[in-house]
Amino acid sequence: MIQRSMVDSIHRKMFGGKAIIVLGARQVGKTTLINELVLDSRKDVLSLNGDDSDVRSLLEDVNINQLIRLIGDKNILFIAEAQRIPDIGLVIKICVDRINHVQVIATGSSSFELLQSIQEPLTGRAWQWIMYPLSFQELRDHSDLLTEKRLLNERLVFGSYPDIINNPNTQMASLKLLTGSYLYRDLERAPGVARPELLEKITRALALQIGSEVSSTEIARLVGADRLTIEKYINLLEKAFIIFRLPALNRNIRNEIKMGRKFYFYDNGVRNAVINNFSPVHSRADVGALWENYCVAERIKLHGARENQVQSYFWRTTQQQEIDLIEEDSQANLSVFEFKWNPGRKGKFSKTFLNAYPAKEKHTITPDNYDEFLLPVSEG
Repeated sequence: MIQRSMVDSIHRKMFGGKAIIVLGARQVGKTTLINELVLDSRKDVLSLNGDDSDVRSLLEDVNINQLIRLIGDKNILFIAEAQRIPDIGLVIKICVDRINHVQVIATGSSSFELLQSIQEPLTGRAWQWIMYPLSFQELRDHSDLLTEKRLLNERLVFGSYPDIINNPNTQMASLKLLTGSYLYRDLERAPGVARPELLEKITRALALQIGSEVSSTEIARLVGADRLTIEKYINLLEKAFIIFRLPALNRNIRNEIKMGRKFYFYDNGVRNAVINNFSPVHSRADVGALWENYCVAERIKLHGARENQVQSYFWRTTQQQEIDLIEEDSQANLSVFEFKWNPGRKGKFSKTFLNAYPAKEKHTITPDNYDEFLLPVSEG
């Protein structure tokens, strides 16, 4: 089993008087993580799954007496796929407030349903984490740095979902199953999704534009839908932890892009499955985009694991001057990064940008030095 970096953080919060909420896409390992925590705690657990219709019926309009009878003398109540249960926030609130011997743990694969139902009832009553596919650091810790660096080309093509890592001989089939059976499951049940097939078209359009500025008007033209529908579906893809956005930084310069955004996939393998391209790195025309997606996504995972308060952006002007990634820390210090697949190419940092935004650090990230970019500073 590959140790997840958030285990210790969650373990420290166990039985602290608040619910534990773990969000993340389907198949990233949430249930495996919680089972590990439960096993280590040596406590009695009641496990429920919101995908089961009888569980949803059981917890609908439940009251305190029914919950006490259901939980009995169990110490942990674990609810998987909690987003499928109506008013799950009220259920968890009752447990937190009135059944003091129970630690509630809930996992969900889509934030658009779960957060909406728990945000108000659980204000001040829950700790929350987001779980991603396996990170560079987790994989390094599981094996060693040299081994993980040797597997870089594999990661760029097949990504790092747990099932992909643990079953390398079936990577392509597993990714096709993931994107075909699981990826859109919650989205297709979301209110207002009248055209599930449109989700796949939009996802494919975004997959072909990673690293590029995205126009919803252009995607609308490509897939045959109106712009507002495109925006709604993109928002759902974000809330299901399939993609994430980088907004454009715009504060000082007249000709910089004001409302731009770029989208990335949390996992390279999912991106490649969406466009059905598992060709090896050496034969791909999009290797630069794959490299940028991998680096930005892994950096997001790193900041999440370390609970860093960092805002991420890109920057571009109408004259096509560009910075791939800008990070702003809690003291408003800026660090800027350029991603180059060819180690022989040096990143060029726009003088226009640096004059307007003095940067604390600037780095070109290549396969030769990316381990320094993706490992904690304290580890070198």
